[in-house]
Amino acid sequence: MATIDTAINAIHLSFAGLWAGSVLFVAWGLLPAARDGNLDATPLRSLIGRFRTGSRVSSLVLFLTGGHLAGTRYTAQSLLGSTRGYLVVAMVLLWLAMTGLIEVGSGRLVDGLDERKIREPARAATPFLTAAAVAGVALLLIGGVLL
Repeated sequence: MATIDTAINAIHLSFAGLWAGSVLFVAWGLLPAARDGNLDATPLRSLIGRFRTGSRVSSLVLFLTGGHLAGTRYTAQSLLGSTRGYLVVAMVLLWLAMTGLIEVGSGRLVDGLDERKIREPARAATPFLTAAAVAGVALLLIGGVLL
């Protein structure tokens, strides 16, 4: 059973790092260039479509693997009655917030790109995707504490 838990932990950590990294790249790499008008709508639309798909897959994988890890490492009492448990609950809340922020931010961006606009949709998406990036960093930091 330890091998399965190790594999699930490795998958969980890999997807967490990739997910947080991709959100950071979009928020602080792509969006500033889009706000400045340095990107075309068609390629940006394609990139954001791939980003959304990757984000949704990562969110699902993290939910499943995180649920397994929490279920095997914690009881209901330890989740709601210990510092480590509170950190796990905080991670779940941050995961939920990050998932929602990415969906709203990328949705605002895609809606504008479909109209062949770039600057205004990028401005509208920036607060959501920046907040998602901050949540991603917080998730990684809490995850580091729990290791």
